[in-house]
Amino acid sequence: MDSSPTNPSKWQDTIESIVKAIVSIRFSMVAAFDTEGPDTSEASGFIVDAKNGIILTNRHVACAGPFVGEAICHDHEEVDVYPIYRDPIHDFGFLKFDPKKIKYMPVTQVELRPELAKVGLDIRVVGNDAGEKLSILAGSISRLDRNTPDYGDLTYNDFNTFYLQAASSTSGGSSGSPVIDIDGNAVALQAGGHTKAATDFFLPLDRVKRALEFVQNGLSVPRGDIQTQLVYRPYDEARRLGLRPETEEKLRSIFKEEIGLLVAEVVLPEGPAHGKLEEGDILLTMDGEYITSFVPFEGKLDSNVGKDIRVGIERGGKYMEFTITVGDLHSITPDRYVEIGGSKLNEVSYQLARVYCVPCRGVYVCEPSGMFRLDGPDNGWIIKSVDDKATPNIDTFIQVMKEIPDRARVPVVYYSITDAHTIMMSVVQVERHWSSFRLAVRNDQTGLWDFTDLGEPLPPVALVPTTKKYVELDASMGPAKDLIRCLVKVNFYMPCRMDGFPRSRKQGTGAIVDAERGLVIVSRNLVPTSMGDLILTFAESIVIPAKVLFLHPTQNYAIVQYDPKLIGETNVLSVPFSDEPLLQGRKVTLVAHNRNQRPVCLSTSVTDVTCATIPHSGAPRFRAINMDAITLDTPLALQCSSGLLADANGYVQGFWFSFLGDRNMNGQDNEYHLGLGASTIKPVLERFQQEQHPEDCSLRMLNAELIPVQMAQASAMGLSDDWIKKVEEANTAKHQLFMVIRTEVGTESAKVLDELDLILTINGKVVTRMQETDVQYESDELEMTILRQKKEMTVTVKTSMESGDGTNRIVFWAGALLTEPHKAVLQQSKTLPSRIYVSARSKGSPVYMASLAPTMWITHINSVKVETLDDLINAVKNTLDNTYVRVRCVTFDNVPVMLSVKMVYHYFPLVDMVKDNKSECGWSKREIGV
Repeated sequence: MDSSPTNPSKWQDTIESIVKAIVSIRFSMVAAFDTEGPDTSEASGFIVDAKNGIILTNRHVACAGPFVGEAICHDHEEVDVYPIYRDPIHDFGFLKFDPKKIKYMPVTQVELRPELAKVGLDIRVVGNDAGEKLSILAGSISRLDRNTPDYGDLTYNDFNTFYLQAASSTSGGSSGSPVIDIDGNAVALQAGGHTKAATDFFLPLDRVKRALEFVQNGLSVPRGDIQTQLVYRPYDEARRLGLRPETEEKLRSIFKEEIGLLVAEVVLPEGPAHGKLEEGDILLTMDGEYITSFVPFEGKLDSNVGKDIRVGIERGGKYMEFTITVGDLHSITPDRYVEIGGSKLNEVSYQLARVYCVPCRGVYVCEPSGMFRLDGPDNGWIIKSVDDKATPNIDTFIQVMKEIPDRARVPVVYYSITDAHTIMMSVVQVERHWSSFRLAVRNDQTGLWDFTDLGEPLPPVALVPTTKKYVELDASMGPAKDLIRCLVKVNFYMPCRMDGFPRSRKQGTGAIVDAERGLVIVSRNLVPTSMGDLILTFAESIVIPAKVLFLHPTQNYAIVQYDPKLIGETNVLSVPFSDEPLLQGRKVTLVAHNRNQRPVCLSTSVTDVTCATIPHSGAPRFRAINMDAITLDTPLALQCSSGLLADANGYVQGFWFSFLGDRNMNGQDNEYHLGLGASTIKPVLERFQQEQHPEDCSLRMLNAELIPVQMAQASAMGLSDDWIKKVEEANTAKHQLFMVIRTEVGTESAKVLDELDLILTINGKVVTRMQETDVQYESDELEMTILRQKKEMTVTVKTSMESGDGTNRIVFWAGALLTEPHKAVLQQSKTLPSRIYVSARSKGSPVYMASLAPTMWITHINSVKVETLDDLINAVKNTLDNTYVRVRCVTFDNVPVMLSVKMVYHYFPLVDMVKDNKSECGWSKREIGV
């Protein structure tokens, strides 16, 4: 029988013999760390020690940060895996599993034979390619000395090793696959590929095999380094760098197969080789032994950790020799991170320091969110100091943060690792009341990262009343110049994204409507929910907290309140309301802040007052409906997020707001800028001015979205001439009626009104203005005359009580943020499968891996029907850790789906948060133990 390497029968036997050692790996990096963010993916691996249960895969699979995953064997048995080693530099790591858990298949292993890798060797890449369970891709090795591939900035890249190159065209999911020869030996490890060519890159197994031997013996893997990156340069390039002819002749006689040398590419500042080696130095010897490739180079370093070695180089044709102390590579590889204020930080890694040639030290913001979502175009931030205290390392950073009271505003000095020349400063508010302050440390014995709570926060410092003065605008601006004293800057931070809102931070402008009571009107585009930290800035100087009192369910404004005592005698001004409505063509003065938060005062005119029709985006989120909006005859108004519209005497007739709209083709959120008449806001405001409690300020509303219909369209729908005359008499400025475009699912309005109903009268009055549909109904029933399918009829519609709380309860489960369906969901839905709505999810979480997505409803847990958040808590609270829960859900398009979600309580506990005005942050938090 032909046993040549190209014999298909021989290859078939080989594949059959090793396929039981190949595993598919589903994994999540559950938290941002170093160069990687949280994510979920699939990859491959193969068993290299069947007795001890060790799987070889890539480093970017074993993850530098917190890992959760499982391996699926060839017979589809599933076993939990956890990392026990990931190399600090090279793209390989080992996962551990319990071989006893594999019951229906013999556990086999693949032998590592790095010495068999040769140019021209016929190979097969066997693994989970492109998400398939098992793929076998053929190729042949074309190079053994390729420099490492570059995967981009601020991400993981291998270095100080050769890579093998072959033509086999693998794709996503094949990472970690074995590269085998015809005898079933692993000669390399699949690591990456070129997307524009059928080329793949393989990691040689020399250092992998060495590391495996240490791991098998329960020992740590010694890794040495001199913080210098080298690259392989052929002799012609080395000559241009100063390689002497006699040196080349000698090396060629010793290493007849070699065609190049190692050359220093990056020497890190403050590293062991700094001040000795330089970029462009040609490496010749280490401790008197000639070195021309990476394996002996790393061998010397790994066997001399903490010792001195003599390094001989040539620089510009001159031989030099230096004594360098070999450092411990593990000591400059982060194995812990700090969580604080919704951010995560770790020490600068060798990975990042090497790319940007900076010292391997400092506090790096690996997850730039929360309180450390700093200003500037880049991320990759390194924190130099907090509150004017230097933070050279994580330990010092922890101590500095412990000494700062909660809610304190402190300066943070930082720079981007991509631009060390530019030092930046931001003032941040310390956040210790929404999220934890804890240290996570990697534990290779358990595969988990152990958390240590770093203590309770110092209480906020009591604010001292102070008085400041507003800027004065030029007298040429007329009476409206004083309205600048009505404006305050607004900053709002949400600790978690909810209700479909796309951003966690917003800033803009609000208007003081009652200085005595501290009431301010703001756009709901700035303050979309009551969960968060609200900060007001008066006269560019006084910064104080405020609380959300009321969120209008349909119109684009919220009422917030501050303590007037805290601003002393500051010359604020309550908005002087005008009783005159703004009409089309009227002159008006816009007093606002522009995008740079600078005051603007300009004269313009009203181009139109018409019903706002803000398009809705795909995912439900707050959208202003059923309101008349004002447009202005100036493009400058579009650069102002919020402000006031005043008459010639300085009396306010309307408010200028930003509105959250739909998303454009690039996935960016559109914002609209429109005005809202003062008469729309005053009735609600007056209820708060009468000292009513916020919970008493619920509104009776018609749960339907309306749009204007002109008479030509209404006539085609069957409206009679008599009704058209009634409309003309009721409103001489606009001949229009309103049509129901959608109703809210589950409400009384939806039971009576149908889409496309034309509303003629409400309680006997012809309705031609949007504000006539927004009255404060005294009774819970409305008598309406409607036109439906060309038939006039009278119906009785019950209104509903709408609070101004917004979402007032959140349940965090397995990485999902669950709420009751908010108003935008009810507006866009036809059915209501349950009261458990998936509002958001965390990347890398169990629900993310299971594809439980926002806008879904959860209807069953383990075949038990659940309708409320309490039902869900009761159904899952006793589920054991590391087990699966069957989740039946319904998509937003009413497609039922069955999913399985794995419980990982260590990283994703079950938490119930409820709005609580007695709590310091306005919400109470309860972690439900298992």
